[in-house]
Amino acid sequence: MNQNGTIPASDGHKLLSLLHRPPAPGVTQPWLLVLMHGVGSNEDDLFGLSDFVPAPFHVVSLRAPFVLGPDSYAWFEFSVASDGSRRIDTAQETVSREAIVRTVQAVAHQLDVPPQRVVLGGFSQGGIMALSLLRTQPALLQAAMVMHSRLLPEVDALAAPAQALNGKQLWVSHGLQDGVIPIASARAIRDLASTLPVALTYHEYPGTHEIRAAELQAAMQWLGDLAG
Repeated sequence: MNQNGTIPASDGHKLLSLLHRPPAPGVTQPWLLVLMHGVGSNEDDLFGLSDFVPAPFHVVSLRAPFVLGPDSYAWFEFSVASDGSRRIDTAQETVSREAIVRTVQAVAHQLDVPPQRVVLGGFSQGGIMALSLLRTQPALLQAAMVMHSRLLPEVDALAAPAQALNGKQLWVSHGLQDGVIPIASARAIRDLASTLPVALTYHEYPGTHEIRAAELQAAMQWLGDLAG
């Protein structure tokens, strides 16, 4: 399975393009890790992490639907004001979020992976989408892996009741010197998670807007612990 054309969409909607790495041979109860790239990148970017993902996981890397340029895509476009505040294209964000839900449901169905073994993960804007889906569609997944991202206030009104997140897991990691999305954004996620019935794993690392080796190693250990 390398292209979305092999995955039927029951409602007729187009699904997102993707790359797929299967679990190790002999895995009888596989998990599914769905990765989402940052703005201006594509599905090849985080798919490079698949070599490090624990053996029980299918790894699927999605391509965002909005084209910025050659091999450059976004989940939504945005602008940054002089005070640092951000205004997003809410219509694009809605389209992307709904497309992710349809694609994850279709892939999980084809691979016979229940929601209790699905993890959504992403870097930067992709992590924003993973976090937003944990907040708004918790029945879709068991855990979210959020790297160098932020909360999206635009989905606050769509957030599921707190009890719907009972038993969910959340990984949050960020760079202390991240100049693209400041560390305060990660701390805001941490503070919100402390009010919810989620199991939070939170790490701050020296570095900028990038995944460092120690961060990657710890995140992969977290995934391995999830899968048992």
